[in-house]
Amino acid sequence: MATPSVNTISMLDSNMEVDKLTYEIFSILENKFLFGYDDTKNTVTKKETNLSTPFTENKKVNTGKVRILSIDASGSTDGVLAAKSLTHLETTLRQKTGKPDAHIADFFDVVAGSGTGGILAGLLFTRGNDGVPLFTTKQALEFIVENGRKISRSSKTGIFRHVYRPTKVFKKVFGDLTLKDTLKAVLIPCYDLKTGAPFVFSRADAWEMDGCDFTLADVCGATMADRAVDLQSVDGRTKITAVGGGIAMTNPTAAAVTHVLNNKQEFPFANGVEDLLVVSLGNGDSDSGTGNMTSSPATFVKIAGDGTADMVDQAVSMAFGQTRNNNYVRIQGNGIVGKKYQMIKEENKNKSERMKKMVVIAEEMLGQKNVECVLFQGKKLVENSNLDKLKIVASELIKEQERRKTSILPPVVLKHASPSPRTSSATTLSSVSSC
Repeated sequence: MATPSVNTISMLDSNMEVDKLTYEIFSILENKFLFGYDDTKNTVTKKETNLSTPFTENKKVNTGKVRILSIDASGSTDGVLAAKSLTHLETTLRQKTGKPDAHIADFFDVVAGSGTGGILAGLLFTRGNDGVPLFTTKQALEFIVENGRKISRSSKTGIFRHVYRPTKVFKKVFGDLTLKDTLKAVLIPCYDLKTGAPFVFSRADAWEMDGCDFTLADVCGATMADRAVDLQSVDGRTKITAVGGGIAMTNPTAAAVTHVLNNKQEFPFANGVEDLLVVSLGNGDSDSGTGNMTSSPATFVKIAGDGTADMVDQAVSMAFGQTRNNNYVRIQGNGIVGKKYQMIKEENKNKSERMKKMVVIAEEMLGQKNVECVLFQGKKLVENSNLDKLKIVASELIKEQERRKTSILPPVVLKHASPSPRTSSATTLSSVSSC
């Protein structure tokens, strides 16, 4: 048997050291995520302290927080819950700043919306002819209430189901406006049947590659689709077969956070969750558990979507750790909302009337104590109501807005036309299918 050479032994020792360091790094990351690990002294190598020094020194420069708004796909409330929350938030921001014409888009850098959440994102963050957002939150709420029946993914069932074409409704609102016409970073998901993976419509990708720019009417139609919808990019080079965003990702918060932390061109100083301020709007509990559950595919999609939304909420909340109370806010209803909605469905078959009554229920939801998801512990009620949380987060948004007026370093640098096209891996989760 040949004796190992000196070089071989040296290589083995080197590999062992690398494996040892790799194991330690992943152990620290795992403990930091699950248990809030912060003991920098308990390390195998002393080099880690030196490596972390530049990051510690950089923290002395206050570069502010990137403000993210995430809106879940619609549940039983058809987006009314989220729209009503945004109406209260915008009203509070206007009162606190003394600016009656302020828009919700003025106080957020990123918006991610799925299903009806994607529609709200489009209405509130798309530039109109006068340079301001197309809709105020009040107008967006009215749009959801008045057009809920036309844009609903499951307004009727069975062979007599009336086939609505929601894209026509969106076409009247957005015309030929595209993702490039949005004011801030916009992320709206759907599921691409061609690639069998989520596809996220992204403003950043649209500016980098014409093949990723879609009309907003098509984007909203895709994220609301309950059946396959074929659409193509503005230049006709990219084609996808989409179904709703609720299938792809009911809760798009994690996608929004991933986009920000990996997009250094637009968010150069966002290195971790401590550099973010996230407002996540849920849709209340589904009515699938109120005793009138059917075995339709739409019902199972709702159940799976509700469960996924809670899982994302728990994971994101845990990732924020000790900064959760200041940097992550989740607005979510509890079982009362779903039960009352079911009663309205049984008492009144007119969907227009149901939607209007849902506005009243949404108002009641805002007065409820907030429901919080805790990883491995389930849901719990906290002291603050949803309305209290909206008021608190309004103050934080204004504080960041004021800080930026005197800041030398901008925390957000939105991209425009790029000389070298590059697909953003943080937003386009599926490969681009070109003809």
